[in-house]
Amino acid sequence: MTAPHIYRWDLDKTYLQTDFDSLGALLRTALQRAADKENVPGSAELLRALRADSAGNALIYFVSGSPRQMRDVLSEKLRLDGIHFDGFILKDNLRNLLKGRFKALKEQVGYKLPALLQARVEADTGSGETLFGDDAERDALVYSLYADLLAHRVPPEVLEQVLDLAGVYPDGRELIHAALDRLPACDPVERVIIHLDRRSPPIRFEAYGPRVVPVYNYFQAALVLFQDRRLKAEGVGRIATALRDRYQFTLPMLLRSFQDTLRRGVLDYDAAARLGQQAGGAGVAEEIIEVFAREAREVNMVAPLARSQHVPDYPKLLQREMQRHAIEKARRKKRKRWL
Repeated sequence: MTAPHIYRWDLDKTYLQTDFDSLGALLRTALQRAADKENVPGSAELLRALRADSAGNALIYFVSGSPRQMRDVLSEKLRLDGIHFDGFILKDNLRNLLKGRFKALKEQVGYKLPALLQARVEADTGSGETLFGDDAERDALVYSLYADLLAHRVPPEVLEQVLDLAGVYPDGRELIHAALDRLPACDPVERVIIHLDRRSPPIRFEAYGPRVVPVYNYFQAALVLFQDRRLKAEGVGRIATALRDRYQFTLPMLLRSFQDTLRRGVLDYDAAARLGQQAGGAGVAEEIIEVFAREAREVNMVAPLARSQHVPDYPKLLQREMQRHAIEKARRKKRKRWL
């Protein structure tokens, strides 16, 4: 039996619709019951489809910045959604508060990077990985850096520059270096999927290379995972049906999402054709198949040139992310003054 494929998910704004842009919103989120928490449309359905289509040969882990005190509520929410998961890593914010490490409450590089590396130490050496995050924080940077560190593509001095810029505390640095010392060179990260919760322009993520794919919704994610042969045509159909029936997505909305993946080169035409050929036998309605198949055949657009994966300039990208965050924070404060 082949090694299981690993799916690592963030929670807030990736799996759950969470508002933590203000202290009041953060408190409301912390006090919510499991049954009151809302999913990002299609997230639960996608996770269940990935588990089903793997024939039991998949592992699902959550790595979230939510505090450990929310473990019971979050576990109950996943149980209500029918999600069987294999591991849960939450942030020890109580410890950060007691130590006066207030920057660590929101800083992600010093939390997620060591968490991912330590988790990889325990993984099967043959397991590939698909990572899910969002554009509200620095998931694209952390996940991409994680992948390149595993493959020994990042020089030590570049890693130190990133840790210095992020203000990673000494214990976080120790965890990172200890995990790297135990990990042999490997290249398991197949795909990084970034949910555009804040509707960031996809071009913002081009600097990370084609491994990082920004998506506006989980129908687009399903198309990418079908192309990666991690999801069957029937699974794509289930996601599209759930978005239509439960989340008020219309067929034109799904079609625009499909067109967008073709236009950006996220979905290639061979995969689109393969999806059309397999969807009929998977029980997807014929009229829906025909709409998408016709679009793939007749669409009047030129697919962008294929991009090769490269090692990004991580210090430069982190500086850019920090500047963007400061600008967005200033804009939010300005809007509040006018309310």
